[in-house]
Amino acid sequence: MNRRYNIINNSLGWLCFIIAAVSYLLTIEPTASFWDCPEFIAQGFKLEVGHPPGNPIFMLAARFFINLAGGDVTRVAMAVNSMNALLSAATILLLFWTVTHLMRRLIVKDDSSDLTPARMITIFGAGLVGALAYAWSDTFWYSAVEGEVYAFSSFCTALVFWLILKWENRADQPHCDRYLVLIAYVIGVSIAVHLLNLLCIPAIVLVFYYKKWATPTAKGSLLALLVSFVIVALILFGLVPGFIEVAQYFELFFVNTLGMGFNMGVIVYTLLAVASFIWALRELYAQKSASRICVSFVLAIIMSGIPFIGSSLWIPVVIIGALIGWLLTVKKIPVRILTLITLSVTVIFVGYSSYALLLIRSSANTPMNQNAPDNVFDLGSYLNREQYGESPLLYGTTFSSDVLRLPDGNASGTRRTAYSKAVKENPDDPDRYVEVVTKTDYDYQPQLNMLFPRLYSRDHRAEYLKWAGITENDLPTVAVSTTVDRNGNVGPATKRVRKPSFAQNISYFINYQLVHMYFRYFMWNFAGRQNDLQGNGESTSATGSAASPPSTTPVWATSRCSHPTRAAATRATTCSTCSRCCSA
Repeated sequence: MNRRYNIINNSLGWLCFIIAAVSYLLTIEPTASFWDCPEFIAQGFKLEVGHPPGNPIFMLAARFFINLAGGDVTRVAMAVNSMNALLSAATILLLFWTVTHLMRRLIVKDDSSDLTPARMITIFGAGLVGALAYAWSDTFWYSAVEGEVYAFSSFCTALVFWLILKWENRADQPHCDRYLVLIAYVIGVSIAVHLLNLLCIPAIVLVFYYKKWATPTAKGSLLALLVSFVIVALILFGLVPGFIEVAQYFELFFVNTLGMGFNMGVIVYTLLAVASFIWALRELYAQKSASRICVSFVLAIIMSGIPFIGSSLWIPVVIIGALIGWLLTVKKIPVRILTLITLSVTVIFVGYSSYALLLIRSSANTPMNQNAPDNVFDLGSYLNREQYGESPLLYGTTFSSDVLRLPDGNASGTRRTAYSKAVKENPDDPDRYVEVVTKTDYDYQPQLNMLFPRLYSRDHRAEYLKWAGITENDLPTVAVSTTVDRNGNVGPATKRVRKPSFAQNISYFINYQLVHMYFRYFMWNFAGRQNDLQGNGESTSATGSAASPPSTTPVWATSRCSHPTRAAATRATTCSTCSRCCSA
């Protein structure tokens, strides 16, 4: 029965792949869509440097498919779009196998005799419905036929979760940890495509917990989720920017202190990091000296950059100290766990090392060379997306906030500095990095700060008010300070300004960010679109009216499809999704 199940499962999975691939290849964009797609296609065509934080793995994969175009430049875009179509079809294949695996876990015991034909129909029916419904959903189909990174990222996400299910089936067999190492490698590779893949880590940890613990509990599940969040934080805020930070220390020492050329410190750091990983793995496999295992493991973690979270050096000191303290106090060194961690960090490092492509191509001065990350300092700024600025997330300013002024009238703030290549006056000057001011963090009026600020941009005040359904007169007034002394002491409140209330802030959050920008997009997959026009809140393209505060009724809840302006221009227009005719 198991053999028959596997044959049918594999066959139906590949059938879903074929159906999805044909659907996408018949509907792919022949050239390029708006926004980032032309840029990504150009990146793949000439291996150029696009906008931060870059996607070197996507560039290399796109270049491979472009080579299949046979040198016909008119088919370059179609080649990249075809790559995404096939990757999206492979995502549907993995989704089918994922659904059938989970359904079998729900309705069938470990005994294969319980796998009756009726249950097999239920399992495969669920897989077909789930996979094909997702294949033809608005959001996924849209990304499957254009040259964006989301199709590649979706494939990596589906692959990672499918691999943890493969591990679950073999968790009690020898060498099952290789699936976990492979998952780590795919995560490392996918980081160089999109960070979406990190969202799989909580699900992976839960699968691991439910498999390894005989009696899982709600408390244990919450602890497993907490551990998964720590892992995500260590990768996202530790490993990803950390190895760049360590490389910067090496680069600054070798260039400014030893007088060597640019990027020599990066090369030395890479060699030492690889050597530390090899040493740690050798000691863990040999298991001859507990002290050497501990030293090599700690050194590998330091060289990976994981402890270097944030800008303060106290954080890595505390993390490294805690790691050393744990290794010194543990009764028996968990060799298997340390080996798995070292291997996982190593393969993530290998996958993430693809960002060296940006250093190489930027040094070649490609026609598109955004931010010119030809050295490790500019690459760090590039990966941290510093050009996009910052927005308050949990606590910060509102659209009424103004900068505090010093007694001399200048704006109060703290300057951020970073290293950059020194401009040479003549070719014989040595390579050198100099410290430059990159940004000023201004001090704002504290009375206007707010918890969970959504109404923060001064450039969009009128739109905020419209979507919140309020006017200027509805804003309450508060007394604010305008000055601050050199010691950071804020002056007395001498001015009254209008500040949005927390309720008004939440009203905008619900009306715009939730209803208009989330639920509307979400329901496109289930209720269709009113039309295919760009919406700005008006009733015919999105939600609400352009002349009044928008309604919270989503566009997918409207009962009539009408666009008289478009209909008058085209005499008769059929909406692409709901197929209702709009006539003048």
